[in-house]
Amino acid sequence: MSTKQILALLNSHIDGDEDQLLSIALQIAAQEARQGRADDAEKLKRLVQKARDQRGTGKPAGGQTPIPLARPRGELQGLVESAYPKVALSSMVLSDEIAKRLGRVVRQQQERATLREHGQTPATHMLLVGPPGTGKTMTASALAGELRLPLFTVRLESLFSRFFGETAGKLRLLFDQIAQTRGVYLLDEFDAIGSRRGHPNDVGEIRRVLNSVLAFMEEPNSTDSLVLAATNHVEILDEALARRFDEVVEYTLPDATSARAIVERRLGKFKFASTVWPGIESVLEGLSQGELVRAADAVVKDAILEGASKVSPDALRDALQNRQTLKGKFRRQPGR
Repeated sequence: MSTKQILALLNSHIDGDEDQLLSIALQIAAQEARQGRADDAEKLKRLVQKARDQRGTGKPAGGQTPIPLARPRGELQGLVESAYPKVALSSMVLSDEIAKRLGRVVRQQQERATLREHGQTPATHMLLVGPPGTGKTMTASALAGELRLPLFTVRLESLFSRFFGETAGKLRLLFDQIAQTRGVYLLDEFDAIGSRRGHPNDVGEIRRVLNSVLAFMEEPNSTDSLVLAATNHVEILDEALARRFDEVVEYTLPDATSARAIVERRLGKFKFASTVWPGIESVLEGLSQGELVRAADAVVKDAILEGASKVSPDALRDALQNRQTLKGKFRRQPGR
């Protein structure tokens, strides 16, 4: 521990700023872990967790301490979006397998102190794979909501485009925040790391980025932040990178039963009688969860503005058919 860190700890104590004091302690824990003193790092993390669990009133159930409003600072401003979602996993239509796996991750995070007492660590790195609109981004929001943590989103393709030649350095800033501020971090467009490997101008840059990400995933996570990487193209990811995730969750287009459940849940009190569904199910096939939600939302808005108590089945069928038509046009675009 450096003199600078000791001074920062003392100043935090004198000022009564416990949040800052604990944050510095976690930075020291991360530093100890990087220097090979894993036992000392674990002891520090346990003490920080104990301090947070014992703090005054207002603690939510499960021993979690409320996280103060977090915003990206310094050079991360404009690169990272932050939010406090209130979505729950129960609001999503998920397969039994995916629901079980996500629930397991939530429990590990909530009971991470118990795991540490037995020499184990919770899952902290997840890869979410699937076509656009199948629920990857919503999963990140739901996990943040379940854990009552801020959600930080960074789009890697945008990072490459805006800071060519500096991407690895910018990612290092992000990784430092992950180590210091507990939250759910969504690395969207994660396939950007793989898709640029063959670009003649990006060889050196992508190598630096890949090495930076690999090193980050090998480091102990001092705050137990949950890091989610989302990709539409898992086949172009570096194999060494894919192997380092604790969980890989694959999303697919919903089947007829799931598609109907998604639409009915979205219609809410405006849904119509089940006897009408046979005439609608044919236009559900092949649509993603995002497309189904947007179609349902469109007819609900119309029903509200028209003062109707139910949505029109014909209107819903037309909205779904419109989504099918648009999807077909996009599919036929040259080069797609």
